[in-house]
Order: sequence, then C-alpha cells, then structure tokens
Amino acid sequence: MSVHTMETLALYDNAPYQNAFSARVVAVSDQGIALEHTLFYPTGGGQPGDTGHITLADGTCIKVIGTVRDPLLRSIIWHQLEAYPPQLRTGLEIDASLDWERRYQHMKMHTCLHLLCSIIDAPVTGCSISHDKGRLDFDLPEMTLDKELITEQLNALVAQALEVKYLSMPASEYATLLKITRTQAVAPPVIQGAVRIIEVAGVDIQPCGGTHVINTEEIGRVYCEKIEKKSKHNRRVILRFE
Repeated sequence: MSVHTMETLALYDNAPYQNAFSARVVAVSDQGIALEHTLFYPTGGGQPGDTGHITLADGTCIKVIGTVRDPLLRSIIWHQLEAYPPQLRTGLEIDASLDWERRYQHMKMHTCLHLLCSIIDAPVTGCSISHDKGRLDFDLPEMTLDKELITEQLNALVAQALEVKYLSMPASEYATLLKITRTQAVAPPVIQGAVRIIEVAGVDIQPCGGTHVINTEEIGRVYCEKIEKKSKHNRRVILRFE
C-alpha cells in the first residue's frame, strides 16, 4: 500500500472510553508505525498524543511513547515506539492498549477547558493540556479575571452533571463554524468532509477534535491556580485538579 493512499481510522472519535484494541500494521517508517485503525489520540488542539503499549504475536511488548499525525498526509497517524524490533513489519497483527489513566485525565481537563471558555467572553489564543493541569490564553487587554470567581463558577458547572455530546457538521458550513469558533490560531478540524463539534448541554458548543468525558460530573473539583499577563492583549488562565 502506498503511503499516499493510506488512512488511519480514528476509533477514539466514537469510542473515547475504550482503551484496548487489535489492528494490522500498514506502514513502518522513521516516523513510527501506522495502523489500519487506532484508539491512540494524536497530538493536536493542545491535547498531548496518547502513550501506551503494543504487543506482537510472539509476546514482545513495546512502549508507545507518542502519537502524531503525519505533517503532510493528515489522514495518517504515526505511533512512535521505544524500540523497533526486526519482526515488526507491515501486515503484522498487533494488540495495543492506552495508558488509560493519563488519557482519562486529558479527557477531563479538555472538557473543563470548554467550561472555562463558557465563562470568559473572549477569543482563545492558546491552549495546553496535561494530566494534572490545563490552561487557556485569552485575548483580553485588561486584567478583569478573578481566580476565586473562576474556581467557583467552574465547580458549579461541573456539579450540574451536564451532558457532553459529540456532533458533526458538514465542512460546507464553514462560515457558520467560524462564527462559533473561539480559538483564533487553529482552524476547525475537517475529517472526511465534516467537522466534529463538542456540545456541553446549554453551556458551550465548539468545533473540537479532542477526546472528552460524556458528563461534566466526571471532571471532579478543579481550581484556578494562576492568572498571568503574557502580553498587552494576552491573559493566561491555569487550572488544576484538586
């Protein structure tokens, strides 16, 4: 199979809580291995790529140390491995599993950042997520934010146990998508002619390719650790899990 005709089916879009799967290797390169389908989320939208393990038929277990999309052929997802034994080749069937606790923390924080968007009325200029914290940068010229108020408002939304839905919108409705997109630096992700939408019931709706929890109650308690002035028009809000 030519790399130009390859496409990795993203299982995580429809199964964000599944953490193990089997797949066939469709390519091995200096960028990693590509699988016919995967649950491993690739780095993007401020969310880190998943890590985990693959197991070969002979029992060899190899760490997946990162997951990225091909920089040119965006339909291909590369799994970066700690080692590449000689028996690892195209056509091989493998079993794979995620570092689930790490991924689940990313899901909870990513959804929490959508809640943060809903309470700060300003364009988003940057985003970063890790297993224990997350941050958004906002285009705000004045320091009008309060840590205690943000903490109170976020935890109130979390406690409402709001449903989080995955929706899809045709890419042809791009003008409409841009109107609801809060992130200035990143265009809405288009996959197979459609854009994935995340809706927190009654609170927020945004184009987003990341993985999320299905109910805000799963997030647990969070707090606003810090608000930083990064530039004349940039305020950084940093959240942590309690």
